[in-house]
Amino acid sequence: MLPIPLTAQMQLGFIFCGASVANNCSVHMCAANIGISHPDIVVETNTLSSVPPPDITYTLSIPDRTVSSGLLSALQLEAIIYACQQHEVILQNGQRAGFLIGDGAGVGKGRTVAGIILESFLKGRKRALWFSVSNDLKYDAERDLRDIDAPNIPVFALNKIKYGDMATSEGVLFATYSALIGESQAGGQHRTRLKQILDWCKPNFDGVIVFDECHKAKNATSTKMGKAVLDLQNKLPRARVVYASATGASEPKNMIYMSRLGIWGQGTPFKTFDDFLHAIEKRGVGAMEIVAMDMKVSGMYIARQLSFSGVSFRIEEITLDEQFKLVYNKAARLVRETQTATLGLASRKSLWGQFWSSHQRFFKYLCIAAKVRRLVEIAYTELQQGKCIVIGLQSTGEARTREVLDENDGHLDRFVSASLRVLKESSEVILCVFSAKLEELKLRLLGKIAELGKELPLNTLDELIDRFGGPEKVSEMTGRKGRVVRRPDSSVRYETRAEQGLSIDHVNIREKERFMTGEKLIAIISEAASSGISLQADKRVQNRRRRVHMTLELPWSADRAIQQFGRTHRSNQVTAPEYIFLISELAGERRFASIVAKRLESLGALTHGDRRATESRDLSQYNFENKVGESSSLSTIIDYSLFFCMQGMIDVGIFCKEPRLSQNTERDCSITKFLNRILGMEVHHQNSLFQYFTDNFDYLINKDKKEGKYDMGILGDRCVSEINVVMFCTLFYPTHMVFILFVQVLQINNLFYFTCISVLHTYCI
Repeated sequence: MLPIPLTAQMQLGFIFCGASVANNCSVHMCAANIGISHPDIVVETNTLSSVPPPDITYTLSIPDRTVSSGLLSALQLEAIIYACQQHEVILQNGQRAGFLIGDGAGVGKGRTVAGIILESFLKGRKRALWFSVSNDLKYDAERDLRDIDAPNIPVFALNKIKYGDMATSEGVLFATYSALIGESQAGGQHRTRLKQILDWCKPNFDGVIVFDECHKAKNATSTKMGKAVLDLQNKLPRARVVYASATGASEPKNMIYMSRLGIWGQGTPFKTFDDFLHAIEKRGVGAMEIVAMDMKVSGMYIARQLSFSGVSFRIEEITLDEQFKLVYNKAARLVRETQTATLGLASRKSLWGQFWSSHQRFFKYLCIAAKVRRLVEIAYTELQQGKCIVIGLQSTGEARTREVLDENDGHLDRFVSASLRVLKESSEVILCVFSAKLEELKLRLLGKIAELGKELPLNTLDELIDRFGGPEKVSEMTGRKGRVVRRPDSSVRYETRAEQGLSIDHVNIREKERFMTGEKLIAIISEAASSGISLQADKRVQNRRRRVHMTLELPWSADRAIQQFGRTHRSNQVTAPEYIFLISELAGERRFASIVAKRLESLGALTHGDRRATESRDLSQYNFENKVGESSSLSTIIDYSLFFCMQGMIDVGIFCKEPRLSQNTERDCSITKFLNRILGMEVHHQNSLFQYFTDNFDYLINKDKKEGKYDMGILGDRCVSEINVVMFCTLFYPTHMVFILFVQVLQINNLFYFTCISVLHTYCI
């Protein structure tokens, strides 16, 4: 291995590697020595800051007035330069190399993307494609171009152009990902949006294609949308592709659409994406961190995030009142009775999947409802202290409301219980197999469900709006078209969200304006408003109150969580937000926190080079979905559930296919199933069982740590195993030369570690 000299950039990497032990991040130092500093402090994880980006060779064409006036900050100019520099590279498969902007939410990816498009226009490439998640974001694209002094670049919405119409000659064609799979049979001709886009681009297109919020294309092998994203890149091999997302690679398997990064394929260590995926998953979360570092060194990736200085996090444990526990226990017993009544029926195998899916949704609705009262109390307390409220949830319950509306010929005079609708759905799925002999039992169970429905909670979103004073007090930014509201005379009616003179597509934009001007001080956002929208205490808006962002319902995935949290912590803000995670004392709700915590860990490792780099690090205590969790859940089921069964309290069949412990128990049980199914137990039983599980889990974790078997990642406790890194690099990059620099060896508990590392590689020629 040949020694190489340290460059100034490499030395900076070593200096800032130890700059911030507390939060595993370092203040980001721009490699490009141009422009005005970013208006907010931006950091980079220690693992990424320990490796330098490549030398800059590209010369910008963006006018000096745009640079000197700060319309594009030094941070954004750095990303533009590296993206354009990477676009000069042609991969061995003949395609132009792409670039991934992995900056965190709120850093300013919109202006960066606009800057890349402006640079391309100034170089004579007058056409560009910009894909995003919503047609509403077209106005944000126009604003970003206007903000960098490029208002002369027109933006056309694809959804406003007829199929086959090619009237526009140059400019930015803005479209959603769903538009990529649009089809039309008008006039007897089969037309597609994808063909229309390709015709507009013309052969040998070498302009910019921006995949903004590119995480939407993550299922590239299983969805038409994902396949269309790959198809577009393959048919325009010389296009300058930019991937932009704070969560573009929440898991290694979701990177498949990033075909232009050149990590796999011809001329790389991995012939196919499957080879790459296997190598990553085999070597754990540490491998993801290495990938992120390699991507930065190679010049294909940049990832910075806003400093979390001033941001506060807290988890609010919600105590359940006795009345709610009684209702929950009644529901658990009734669901169990329904399940037990159908055991042994021949057709049950084809129905259990639907049953357990509805089972999980039903109890999740109950978990959410358990927190509404406490959330309202906290919100009013924070409002009295001069703050404003943003509430995050995922499900709006609109589908259930529409069902009841249709059953009543378009009339509603009461609030709907989404949980009751799901309970009926789950029960009907398996009760439909009853024979005539069991009709009496079936009717009795359905009667019990109807009786329980009188006590079940109302639709959470409608109840929240009602408790806060109605739509006049709350800015609702969701995807639903209508809602159930209480009128001044106390009557309840269903009404559309559309306003006079505004289409339903523009309602969320108008509601955002009302919140940002201070006309309304409470905002509720669902997944539909969790990408692209800015709700921070911006210096340019009237409502500069500190934001209190309360998460009522955790998303099913970490990338959705990160997107939603990023709505209130963004650049140019007066004050940083407060985050409050509401989690009830129901042990089963840890299941939802576990999903997010697991993916936050891999998300941080892959998109920021460090598993501890995500906004929700306080949720790490809820990550049970790993090998230790599997062992602990099986042990818990066999040990503790057996005790319950002996007492006649529960049936272990809730976890396994067999209604008793058997030799198939280990094969049938998993940590996912365990966390799902305990939701269906009575409150005191599930809490006791979960306590036993976590005690066992903690014991196994500590045991593995003492034996050196626990995967701590690259910088576990600021140390890293030299042997592991060298072995990984030689295995992972068999065609590269790997350099381990600036090593300080330590001996701790007979294990050797080293700190302040820089892992570099050069491609062998």
